[in-house]
Amino acid sequence: MQDRTLKIIILLIIPMVLYLLPLPFTPLMEPDEGRYSAIPNEMNTTGDYVTPRLKGAVYFEKPPLSYWATALSFKVFGKNEFASRLFVALCAWGCILLTYRAGLFFHDAREGLYGAAVLSTFLFHAAIGRINILDMPLALFVCLSIWCGFRYFAADRRSRKWIYLCYLFSALAFLTKGLIGIAFPFGVVAVWLWFSGRWRDSLRLFSPVGIVIFLAVSMPWLILVQRENPDFFRFFFIQEHFLRYATRMHDRYQPFYFFIPVVLAGTLPWCAFLPEAMGFLKKGEKAGFGIVEKRLLWTWAGLIFLFFSISSSKLIPYIAPVFPPLALFCGRMFRIYEDDLQSRGDRKGPPFARRIPVVLQSVLFAAVLVAPLFLEKYRLEWSGWWPWIVFPALMLVLINVIPNRVRRKWGRGWFLAAYLIFSAFIFSVTFPVSVYMTPYKSAYPISQAIQTFVPEGAKVYQYGMSLYGIDFYTGMRTPIVDDIGEVRYGSEQLPKEERERYFLNSPSFFKLLKEEKGAVYCATEAGERLEDLKKEIPDLTVMWHNTAYYLLKLK
Repeated sequence: MQDRTLKIIILLIIPMVLYLLPLPFTPLMEPDEGRYSAIPNEMNTTGDYVTPRLKGAVYFEKPPLSYWATALSFKVFGKNEFASRLFVALCAWGCILLTYRAGLFFHDAREGLYGAAVLSTFLFHAAIGRINILDMPLALFVCLSIWCGFRYFAADRRSRKWIYLCYLFSALAFLTKGLIGIAFPFGVVAVWLWFSGRWRDSLRLFSPVGIVIFLAVSMPWLILVQRENPDFFRFFFIQEHFLRYATRMHDRYQPFYFFIPVVLAGTLPWCAFLPEAMGFLKKGEKAGFGIVEKRLLWTWAGLIFLFFSISSSKLIPYIAPVFPPLALFCGRMFRIYEDDLQSRGDRKGPPFARRIPVVLQSVLFAAVLVAPLFLEKYRLEWSGWWPWIVFPALMLVLINVIPNRVRRKWGRGWFLAAYLIFSAFIFSVTFPVSVYMTPYKSAYPISQAIQTFVPEGAKVYQYGMSLYGIDFYTGMRTPIVDDIGEVRYGSEQLPKEERERYFLNSPSFFKLLKEEKGAVYCATEAGERLEDLKKEIPDLTVMWHNTAYYLLKLK
């Protein structure tokens, strides 16, 4: 297949199919997508694009760049799932294009295509790149900043555009998720220079013009938000950066090795093919990495991995910036492997022992597909589940058969076959994931119930839970009882009357019910919270439920 056709497939068609087409198929998932859709929606509603607000309360945990982009998307495409996820999907696509450019720089266009194909079908990238969270935009801007900083030192430094772009993308990364957008790009480039024996060049990272660019991009929002919210600097820089990293204030402590299985699972399916590819390297033979390339990739992935492994706060999406360099590494290995097979005229394929990881990964994915049939909670029946998983299961069979047959027939092309099959798997698995997770992980079903059963103008409370998507889907501002959580700081900044109206505890809520005139409706979760309400209000009426969430009429 010609390189031009491959470029269209790998850089345009498959990313569109994997990262844009599925966006509207799944309702917003809680809590992250509900939160990061509600905030830009409130910006559009209030016209205040300086101070982020969640449920009417100031929300300073993250900077506003992604909120602004999503708010703009809502203006253009309407308030829907596609618009909510569009910016993240474009950033995921941007990482794929950046990986292509990096492979092109180090070797040639085909090398870049291998790396881009690997990244676009990494399980981690495909999952994180289609949900509205901040880690994929951060990954794009951090990786762009690292790449521009590297290019400044790897090429003719008289062309200072690269260092200026490094500062620009660092500023965008800062406006996406804070100080980490500064620490990663300059830290990675500085450590790479040190490993390269060029530690004196690290002083050249300091650029007065670059600093002006950074401040011109980032400072206007900081000045405006601090002027409107005098406590912003303390909360944003001290609590949400230094204390979040160094302490267990958010109860997110995980062991040091937490991200090792995340990376292994996130690089599927390609890490399962690596033993096959690396097994064909002759003893002592290198994979053709240049020393500059190898040092950059290891520094890039290793430093970020180590940083988050040391952190007291660990969440799976944090590790997103390590996957582009890992994709370049894998792409290089598969390029060498396929070229070697063709040059030797080897059509036999690897021994079965080297294909065992691919078989095991298919078994693992198959087990995940059938797991909902055996789970104690939210179990599904075979008759309703099998139509959703038959196509993904077929792809798992084909990925063990077709690439080897392609290799035997044509001597090459196994990589493209595996890439296309797994792309089909990723696309098709979107539907069963949506079917299974929507009832208990999305606010969409109960929001539909509220719009159906609750009269216009009636009050709806959330008891013991806070589904941000309810406000997004219904256009209501629903008071929450007990589960104030991450909006506690913002709620404390509200006037007393507003705080007592929208952020309650159980005693004040039940007291309010006795005083309230007219019908009162309540959304809650199945289990303990539902039973608490039944004890306090024995004659409540169940208006709707889906076993996970309940809509109740309390009076």
